[in-house]
Amino acid sequence: MPIVIPSRIWEYVVAAVVIILAPGPSVLFVIARAIAWGRATAVATVAGNVLGAFTLSVVVAVGLGPLLQRSHLFYIIIQILGGLYLIYLGIDAIRHSPMHAEDMTNQGDIRPSKARSMRDGFWVGALNPKGMVFFAAILPAFVDRAKGHITSQLMLMGAIFAVLAFVSDGGWGVLAGTIRGWLATEIRRLVTMRIVGGCVMILLGIFTVVNALRHS
Repeated sequence: MPIVIPSRIWEYVVAAVVIILAPGPSVLFVIARAIAWGRATAVATVAGNVLGAFTLSVVVAVGLGPLLQRSHLFYIIIQILGGLYLIYLGIDAIRHSPMHAEDMTNQGDIRPSKARSMRDGFWVGALNPKGMVFFAAILPAFVDRAKGHITSQLMLMGAIFAVLAFVSDGGWGVLAGTIRGWLATEIRRLVTMRIVGGCVMILLGIFTVVNALRHS
């Protein structure tokens, strides 16, 4: 399968970075483990999580690629659904930010092995229904139908997302494991970041919907 780079790849990278940087369920899962068991456990969890997410993106790409290649209407509908989903994620992030931040202070008793941490992280990433909707609804908005090989484009963007997520989430895990005592008591800063990230996702969602309607 040839590697095809979408013409809007840098727009996708910016959107992916914004979404990844906004603390979400995966980040909170990693930080909770970092606070409870330290940096090594957190990084192992991140490795498993991004591998699971990439596996999910490949499954979605193989299923959606041919449909997006054949139907312009389906392509537009997916873009609109993706934009609406981003708006939903932003609203959800704002509404539940205090509850999500509080979850990070829950500490466990028994430290899991690195293999167990990777396995747990993998299933969190692979079975995340929000991840499935994200890869199905957001990635297609950035493919270049004129270049063809849409499945290849989707898989490339899934791989880019996995690399960016590993760097970002791994950074969160290392930082949280380093300052675990302080972070456990400083919840308000994370709430603020979650709210700001939610606002950015809403704006990205609106832009995606408007862009799709312009090209319909």
